[in-house]
Amino acid sequence: MARRALTTTAAALAATAALLLTACGGGGDDKSSDDIKGADAGTRSPSATASGSAGADRPDVSVPKDLKLVFDFDQPSDAKHAAALTDAQNYIRALDHGIAKQDPNDPAYQFYSIPGGQAAQYAKSQIEGWTKRGLTVTGTDKYYDEDVTTLNGGQGILVSFCRNQAKFFSKEIKTEKILYTKESLSSYQKFRLRMVRPSGSSKVLKAWNIEVIGEAKECRR
Repeated sequence: MARRALTTTAAALAATAALLLTACGGGGDDKSSDDIKGADAGTRSPSATASGSAGADRPDVSVPKDLKLVFDFDQPSDAKHAAALTDAQNYIRALDHGIAKQDPNDPAYQFYSIPGGQAAQYAKSQIEGWTKRGLTVTGTDKYYDEDVTTLNGGQGILVSFCRNQAKFFSKEIKTEKILYTKESLSSYQKFRLRMVRPSGSSKVLKAWNIEVIGEAKECRR
């Protein structure tokens, strides 16, 4: 997918996400757990394994024990940016939760996306694709190099980050066979999410639009 120029307007987040039915991965014999290197771990947000349980009035976004989500992010000093980044992570968790549950109507992703919005449609289409093929997800899925920007005109907050899915694999549900794939440029993606607050009283920022850029050279390292 061709990369589009980034602007601080809602138009930057058009419906460009492609359906990816098979996770890209690296060598299946590599048992190492080398995380993406970055800033001091003490300033990073926790992985989904530690923080995926449901909170007050929030749905469960936990994932199976054989799937590790790593968000190697710095916590923004701005409270609104921090909240947007946290709920962008929850949207990603909810997407994998729905795949694990094999439920295209899973309430988790619906909670963290605007009903009828492009991000909700993307999540549903992803879950449907995996479910129809009898596949779930396993391995380690890493996200890093975050950037959080307030959009012009009160149109929300843009959250972008890189993804390394070199050790993130598909698994057949019936046989539990893991479909290993080799690391390549396709293992790296760039995500952009427009996060908005649906009402003045809501404590949750929800994904409205999503852009997923495949073969993101700037994310490869």
